[in-house]
Amino acid sequence: MTPTGAPGREPAGRHYQGVRWNEPLVTELGTPGQRGLILPPLDPEVAAGQDAALAAIPAALRRAVAPRLPELAQPLVLRHFLRLSQMSQGAHLVADTLGTCTMKYSPLVGELIARSPKLLDLHPDQDPESVQGLLEISWRCEQLLKAVSGFGAFSFQGGGGSQGIYTSALIIRAWHEARGEGHRRDEIITTTFSHPANAAGAATAGFRVISLMPGERGFPDVDALRAAISPRTAGLMLTNPEDTGIFNPHVGEFVRLVHEAGGLCAYDQANGNPLLGIARAADAGFDLGQFNLHKTFGAPHNSVGPGASAVGVRADLAPFLPSPVVRFAGDGYILDRDRPQSVGRVRAWAGNFQVVVRAYAWLLALGADGLRTVAETAVLNNNYLVHLLAQVPGLTMPYEGSGPRLDQVRWSWAQLTAETGVTTDDIVRRTTDYGLQPYYTSHHPMLVPEPMTLEPTEMVSKDDLDELAAILAAIADEARTAPAEVRSAPHRGPVAILDEEAADDPARWAMTWRALVRKRAGAAVRG
Repeated sequence: MTPTGAPGREPAGRHYQGVRWNEPLVTELGTPGQRGLILPPLDPEVAAGQDAALAAIPAALRRAVAPRLPELAQPLVLRHFLRLSQMSQGAHLVADTLGTCTMKYSPLVGELIARSPKLLDLHPDQDPESVQGLLEISWRCEQLLKAVSGFGAFSFQGGGGSQGIYTSALIIRAWHEARGEGHRRDEIITTTFSHPANAAGAATAGFRVISLMPGERGFPDVDALRAAISPRTAGLMLTNPEDTGIFNPHVGEFVRLVHEAGGLCAYDQANGNPLLGIARAADAGFDLGQFNLHKTFGAPHNSVGPGASAVGVRADLAPFLPSPVVRFAGDGYILDRDRPQSVGRVRAWAGNFQVVVRAYAWLLALGADGLRTVAETAVLNNNYLVHLLAQVPGLTMPYEGSGPRLDQVRWSWAQLTAETGVTTDDIVRRTTDYGLQPYYTSHHPMLVPEPMTLEPTEMVSKDDLDELAAILAAIADEARTAPAEVRSAPHRGPVAILDEEAADDPARWAMTWRALVRKRAGAAVRG
């Protein structure tokens, strides 16, 4: 069986055909009066408290009319979401090589532990004496990460990588303010191929951002950094290896120059998977940085959801960590809130402990030797994939000569596009016809034309990599022999080409308060 209308032979033995349900939105289902659960009346005291809380909300933030929520019986709710789940494709179904994301298999034993009622049913406001076991796990996980990174203390409060990066920016700002230099140390230096959250997090914290452009080998040279450093430099926020998989060999010199200028150096270790057990941030001279527990350390990725960022600092910066922190107090574990120099909260409560528990289980299962094997296997897998894809006509690897790539590669289909008109977005959609998880293109700005970023991690097999390379080679051949078929893909999945203009239409969607204000303003003008 070959993809619809495509010539040639399918390169893999797996014959994919996506499940398709003509499933409406949940708001279009149900009948007025249907209920899935009958709740008893609220206690009068509780109801009065709710009314008082609602009355305290400013009028501008209240709905003019009640939300039109769907009214469904339980069986309809179950069918709706099971149908949607059958139309979804995830890492447990196919090998996932989504670049810059460190997508990997998350051990189900971690899920079993995290979903125990002993953890799941806890309340964030419980007395610390009643959750000593959970606090001990958090403290012990911190000790393991201290050994992995060389840092002196950690906070798990951040809900994801971007919050962790933002926390680093807040700590840099607070450190300079404590030294009486906050008024003039107002610039952060980063690199264009570092994760964009470094620039965004620094800007959100009030810094002016200077982004260094890559040189001929894919990373900024030392002279570019020297030109950017000034008496206003507050710090360096760097991802290394960058989102191209290229490791900047001058990182030690970068750190030294910023330290000489009076700044701090923050290591964004979102791409730290190939360095585990091999290189430590503190040994490279970094003052602080963050890991993403929800990907690198075996917990589910949960993009924009319940992740956890582990922000580590050298010992003298520990007072600036978000509050509270878990501390061993001799006869037990406490949530230490008496921290006058803390940057405060970056997330509600003390963080997402369920992700910390998953990461702790993952670390214990692997041990020190296993952690190093994770890094070595990830690098091996990536470079084997480089060997395979280097033979695909029309696909190139920018910045060749920059040394071996570590965890990922940002490839370019620009040559194939010039020859056939088929773009990387067309190829992304076509891969779903072969049962693959679509790959990642690139963060903005797209300095690599027609980008394709692949990161195989340690979790894919040689067979998986052979299959991926064969499929991409087959699609490259289709681009020359049947380009219309590639451009009109996908053909065998549950969803055809999405209407991206509708998804970005501010008149239809308002995902933030600012977007809602713009939407209302636009409606008033149109009215």
